[in-house]
Amino acid sequence: MNLKEAEKEFEIFAKKYDLDYLKMKRKYEHSIRVMKNAGKIAESLNLNKDEIELSKLIGLLHDIGHFETIKRNDILKENTKIDHGDLGVEILQKNSYIRKFIQEEKYDSIILKAIKNHNKFKIEEGLSEKQLLFAKIIRDAEKLDIFLEGAEIFWTKREQIDEINNSTVSNEIFNDFKNNCLIDRKNIKTKLDGIISFIGQMYDINFKYDFEVIKKEDYINKILNKFNIQDKKTSSQISEVRTILTEYIEKQL
Repeated sequence: MNLKEAEKEFEIFAKKYDLDYLKMKRKYEHSIRVMKNAGKIAESLNLNKDEIELSKLIGLLHDIGHFETIKRNDILKENTKIDHGDLGVEILQKNSYIRKFIQEEKYDSIILKAIKNHNKFKIEEGLSEKQLLFAKIIRDAEKLDIFLEGAEIFWTKREQIDEINNSTVSNEIFNDFKNNCLIDRKNIKTKLDGIISFIGQMYDINFKYDFEVIKKEDYINKILNKFNIQDKKTSSQISEVRTILTEYIEKQL
């Protein structure tokens, strides 16, 4: 496995798209960061050198299908409903494109299952022990970067913040959150529900390393501090959300 060559091939792939377009540029940068996150998680689990490199490769490739969905939806205005995890698998399988990134075939099922499952609400049943491990690694590696993006990149426009500040939390969403339930975005009804769903991804994190990073970087407070909720009841609920997550993180350390 030659990760440096894989990175070169990934850059060739990404340059087929318009990296001057902000979403494409962010997707490329996100992929590189997730690659690094995956390697650090694998190291924290004391995996061997090949497994660490495999984790990095999956991190690099996990969103390979997302470039195309961004192009189709944002640039071509096709309004497609294609799942980018499934599309990523399709891209890598077509004409054995995966061989451009890794010569060994023995890891294919692990790579493809991890990419397929990285963006699903839950990991599919029936995976082997190895497939499940690397699916969890990539899901955690991506969530670490999503929290970073939430803290540093998302919700910066005044109109976005104002809309959230004047929003409320649905009872169903708030109760699910308090019960440590992962929230399906299909069920959100308000802008603030979306924020609760976003930070509620914490309930789907698997490894201690990730909680250490989240605590050190103070991602939850950095995200919630962007907002000044106007409704008193809702503001109290958000304070409770902050407390619940702080306590939950501590329990995982």
